[in-house]
Amino acid sequence: MRGIGRVLVIVYAVMALGATGRSFVQIVRAFDDAPLAYTLSAVSAIVYIVATLALILAGRPGWYRVAGIAIVFELLGVLVVGTLSLVEPGLFQHPTVWSQFGLGYVLIPLFLPMAGLWWLVRHRPVSGAVA
Repeated sequence: MRGIGRVLVIVYAVMALGATGRSFVQIVRAFDDAPLAYTLSAVSAIVYIVATLALILAGRPGWYRVAGIAIVFELLGVLVVGTLSLVEPGLFQHPTVWSQFGLGYVLIPLFLPMAGLWWLVRHRPVSGAVA
């Protein structure tokens, strides 16, 4: 993986670390204050970890599909949680990685899955290639 693909993996890895750290602190300190929000932060962390690994391994059988599934799930999560956090703010009294479309992360969670899907489409594995 070179160029933009490498940058994409680095951004995903940073998001995985950030989301994991955030969710860990939120769950340990005050899970009872906002269980939905903090659980969603943990889910986003898992999605970023899976997406990072899958993008790194996308050239191996099955991993390209895992990357696509993880990134589509991420995009849907950002859109659903982002919309709900604006329409029904009472659901998310505490911020999550995906609330307000990732505003707390400079909207990176909104644009990152679009970049990830673009990269996957541009780097689709060649089927039937002879090694």
